[in-house]
Amino acid sequence: MFETLQTTRKGAVEYLTLNRPEVRNAFNEVMIGELATWAASVATDRDLRVVVIAGAGKVFSAGADVTWMAKTVGYTEEENRRDAAAAAAMFNAIDALPVPVIARIHSAALGGGAGLAAVCDVVVADDQAVFGFTEVKLGILPAIISPFALAKIGRSAARELFLTGMRFSAARAREIGLVHAVVHAVELDATVERYINECLSAGPEAIRNAKALIRRVWTSPPSELPDITAEAIATRRVSSEAQEGLKAFLEKRRPTWGIAE
Repeated sequence: MFETLQTTRKGAVEYLTLNRPEVRNAFNEVMIGELATWAASVATDRDLRVVVIAGAGKVFSAGADVTWMAKTVGYTEEENRRDAAAAAAMFNAIDALPVPVIARIHSAALGGGAGLAAVCDVVVADDQAVFGFTEVKLGILPAIISPFALAKIGRSAARELFLTGMRFSAARAREIGLVHAVVHAVELDATVERYINECLSAGPEAIRNAKALIRRVWTSPPSELPDITAEAIATRRVSSEAQEGLKAFLEKRRPTWGIAE
């Protein structure tokens, strides 16, 4: 179905693999277009409950493809604007997916690879992985990924890492909030599986609503938050899913939505 991606569905879990190992899963216009197409295809899938994003081969993603970057040298400003807009739309589409998106990161996530980590809800990295917002080393900017990276790491860390372009460890990535779990490489899959099971044990609509709530609270003025949050919990409490969840808790049984597939 895709030239640069591989997808596998296991029950309610979609496994997406960046599949350009010969160039360390670097982004080009084809991969960007296919990621956007994939995101659009799963965004409305009500059977989907979790997404896992990984990279084939030795590296999660090394950022932008050198061949693609060489082509952009000859682009006009307008052509560059269109090219950048397509990449921005792709990152936004993944960021806006209504279900939890888990990143499984090994070896390196640089440039756009670090940006992809920033749009994932949960990031699991091996303890030897290296990260970097390295764009300034090439005389360009981490502009497209900046809204998502800033939301994760904050202005202080961005000032250090955007301006220097320095590479940093998985431990540092966890310290600043880009990564949530750092484990030995042999524990990556088991750790991802634990996060999957946690998601599958929760109410699927509650998770979708919680993810939407994060975005709404983050972007709303403080004066509106009491009404927004009161409405959110009141609506959820009277939903059939919440009624089932509360009854299951009181009756000391599993809710009908089950656990891991």
